[in-house]
Amino acid sequence: MRKSHIKSELTLRRLDSNDVEQFHELLRYAFQVTQKDLFHFDWDNEELKASKSPILENAHVLGWFHNNKLISQIALYPMQINIYNTIYKMGGITGVATYPEYSGIGLMMDLMREILKTMRNNKQSIACLYPYSIPYYRSRGWEIISDKMTFKLADHQMPKVPKVDGMIQRVAKDSKDLIALHDRFARQTHGCLIRDKLAWDEYWRWDVDDEIVAIYYDIANKPMGYIVYLLDNDIFIIKEMIYLNEEARYGIWGYINAHQSMFDSIRGANYSNHNLAFLLEDGHIEETTQPYIMARIVDIEQFLLQYPFECIPESLQLCFIVKDSLLEWNDKCFVLHFNQQQLHVEVVESPSNTQNYIHNVALNIQTLTTMLLGYKRPLYLRQIGRLQASDETISVLEEIVPEGKAYFSDYF
Repeated sequence: MRKSHIKSELTLRRLDSNDVEQFHELLRYAFQVTQKDLFHFDWDNEELKASKSPILENAHVLGWFHNNKLISQIALYPMQINIYNTIYKMGGITGVATYPEYSGIGLMMDLMREILKTMRNNKQSIACLYPYSIPYYRSRGWEIISDKMTFKLADHQMPKVPKVDGMIQRVAKDSKDLIALHDRFARQTHGCLIRDKLAWDEYWRWDVDDEIVAIYYDIANKPMGYIVYLLDNDIFIIKEMIYLNEEARYGIWGYINAHQSMFDSIRGANYSNHNLAFLLEDGHIEETTQPYIMARIVDIEQFLLQYPFECIPESLQLCFIVKDSLLEWNDKCFVLHFNQQQLHVEVVESPSNTQNYIHNVALNIQTLTTMLLGYKRPLYLRQIGRLQASDETISVLEEIVPEGKAYFSDYF
């Protein structure tokens, strides 16, 4: 049988708890989780299956089956994300996998389209994922929205910080103070994931038991920052460090300094989009930046109605002429009518019907997503040919689109 004809024999359906064995096998094959990997995390096959079973219980997982064998799948986590202090319902995409013998016949494209339809019905107007291939997801409407910055510095390059009145305490990974502190941080930080139990489970899933959590408490015993770290082979490894004020930052670095006899260097990850080097007296350190999370607006009309535009001119009308090859409901023109700070979105089928508007912006779904999430500014996007708009329209966009890059430290 020709490969192109096999699709007629396939069944598309939602996975349930009875499919956990096949779900686990496809994940292990696609992501090459070996016995060596499991040994490193002190896991066995049954523990890996048990750790992934909650996905089928808490997520929406779709798959293609051939003669009752799972051959392609995609999972949707129900999540929330802070976009400029507005909490959006978000879909976290994970578990994207297809056996190679079934590749090239559009199975994943169909699964993506179906899962995005589900998101639209659930009012989840934005989707996020960690890309295994940036070109692959760009071709399907996703774009980069945040970076991961990694750094390495010698022990003598540590920041010199003043003493603080609070103190650090090591806590359990399920500490109520840790959970509450991250929630407070997330609700005031653009781009941050609001972690529920499922998100916290994913946060810890591939970590070793030796990781330590320490919280900085101020003089009033209020948690104001935390660090997740590991000491390994004379290296102090920082997984994540967050703080609500400079006092907490000083307190955490002072705590790291107290370990100085135990390490020769510090390595870590920074998701704040601010260089660590600038904060150091000796800033000649190794620091790299790489794309981390990609996102996609699932339903433009829903997304825009919730979006916190700023400094809106009186009676502004702005038209986004959007190209989206995957989702037909986004492949339209969206006219934003602002009147006394109230927004009405008019959906127009054809660009020819928008010629009377002063402010027209032509762009694809990827560019609209990265612009509204703050990864790249409108003027820069026009300079590199990613959108078309007049000088006057660019000036309006620069005024009304909030500034600030997304902080996203999670992986799922």
